[in-house]
Amino acid sequence: MGKINSVSWQARLRFLVLAFLGLAIALTLNFPFWALAQTSTTNNTASNSVESPTTRPSTPAIRPTNNNELRGIWLTNVDSDVLLSTQNLQQAIKRLKRLKFNTLYPTVWNGGYTLYPSQVAQKTFGADIDPTPEFKSRDMLAETIELGHDQNFAVIPWFEYGLMTEEGSELMRQHPDWVTNRLDGSQVFLHGEYDEHRLVWLNPARPEVQKFLTDLIVEVVTKYNVDGIQLDDHFGMPSELGYDDYTIALYKKEHFGKLPPEDFKDPSWMQWRSKYLTILMSKISRAVKAVKPNCLVSLSPNPKEFSFSKYLQDWYSWVYLGYVDELIVQVYRDNIENYQIELQRPEWQEIRHKIPVAVGILTGLRIQNVDMRQIKGQVKIARELSFDGFSFFFYGTLGNRDSSFESLLFTPAARPDLKNIASVGS
Repeated sequence: MGKINSVSWQARLRFLVLAFLGLAIALTLNFPFWALAQTSTTNNTASNSVESPTTRPSTPAIRPTNNNELRGIWLTNVDSDVLLSTQNLQQAIKRLKRLKFNTLYPTVWNGGYTLYPSQVAQKTFGADIDPTPEFKSRDMLAETIELGHDQNFAVIPWFEYGLMTEEGSELMRQHPDWVTNRLDGSQVFLHGEYDEHRLVWLNPARPEVQKFLTDLIVEVVTKYNVDGIQLDDHFGMPSELGYDDYTIALYKKEHFGKLPPEDFKDPSWMQWRSKYLTILMSKISRAVKAVKPNCLVSLSPNPKEFSFSKYLQDWYSWVYLGYVDELIVQVYRDNIENYQIELQRPEWQEIRHKIPVAVGILTGLRIQNVDMRQIKGQVKIARELSFDGFSFFFYGTLGNRDSSFESLLFTPAARPDLKNIASVGS
């Protein structure tokens, strides 16, 4: 009798387990898949798989895409010869048209020099163009605009160095007082594979610096038929800086004679210095719009928290203040899960109701190869999360992968429409 009861109990248990599993499967099939991702946790040891994490949300589109997609590419004179001759530019732009890109971001301010003939630069520090011979005898920017517009590209000059300049540039030699420094008086930041770049930063609190950068950008907008201008993460100031005599005197004047905190991460001190970057951004944006109201002000910063903590750059506020028309956030990650987590941060969702927001994707560096599977995986996630497109850094690293990019950008696409986004996001 006891054995019969045991078998009966086991049978009932199996029935209950099977019933429960059936219910769970039914719930899983009918439960919104994006909600399951809310319980996922960050795994910093995840491999760089080309497949998306199993918990990736299927987020509904914020707005109709209308098949619009920003497909940008940065053109630089570092580790790339694309800008160094008219022939190189012609070949590159024809190639990019065939690959179905739609936006060019050519650098025009690099190393403390302009890459186009500039009266503002000539007046300010006595050098009207980069001394590299390939730039001296031609107007690279005029060529890029003409060739780009002939192929229906938007051409948005990129002021790559922002507030940064090389230590030995004519700009620093002519105006050493424009450079800011750390608490210990040092100014130089070493960059490059062999620390070959000795970089310093102009002080955004100085009226002369504000005027110079504003005049430089307005010169391009006035002189050339550009579709916009772009600033990036270098349009900021490393948070260690701000201890030069001018800034200290300004701080003391506004704080009853008190010296600024020695801790450069002090929140109020960071906010106070960041304020001058916002003032400069305001001046640039308003000056651009005064000359050409439809000229886009594009910004390509780092993610929000890093931008502020590292460079005092409060781009989140700039968007809400109306100073930015297009945002391309650099998300240079080699871990697909960390990349996805960054794209799901709440500030991205908010900003995307106001302006086009795209993702900056790394296609390689001279010393770093990026696998095409990673690039495709990151584009796929950006599309599934309904971002407005992407821009690749940089042209010189596209490599011999045309067939792969052709399969990624399989049909032509127009750039996002700012007015449509604003109307839907209101």
